[in-house]
Amino acid sequence: MQSIIFVCLGNICRSPLAEGVAVKIAQERNLALKIDSAGTGDWHIGEPPCDGSIKVAKMHGIEITHLRARQFTKEDIERFDLIVVLDESNRVHVKSLGAKNIEKLGCFGYECRDVPDPYFFDGFDGFLEVYKMIEICVNELFSVKFCKAFL
Repeated sequence: MQSIIFVCLGNICRSPLAEGVAVKIAQERNLALKIDSAGTGDWHIGEPPCDGSIKVAKMHGIEITHLRARQFTKEDIERFDLIVVLDESNRVHVKSLGAKNIEKLGCFGYECRDVPDPYFFDGFDGFLEVYKMIEICVNELFSVKFCKAFL
């Protein structure tokens, strides 16, 4: 089974959303994938996703309340076939640990732009925008990376 991990800063906003979206899309496409998420930082370890991410996921039929933040480790480099980062700082961090199997999510449908952190937005609209961006990018990522391997 192929595996993918989504990595953001704290693993409470973007990467749990990406994990939830990816699980939903993988189920819809009958893709056998191991999907996880993590953060480069350690300050939210053990915490559930933030309220905005939980709310926007739920609005789209995705349940992420069971997820808990964890920190990305060197072991993850070996455990996952593909590491998908949400922004450039995450890419630099993961690469500094020795990872080579890195993709930036925004490169799949958003001209390689960073997926912005909705935690720093004013209000819920940021979560809606980030969700839309993640959904588009994960769909495109799966079409490019996993379509041929599983059809």
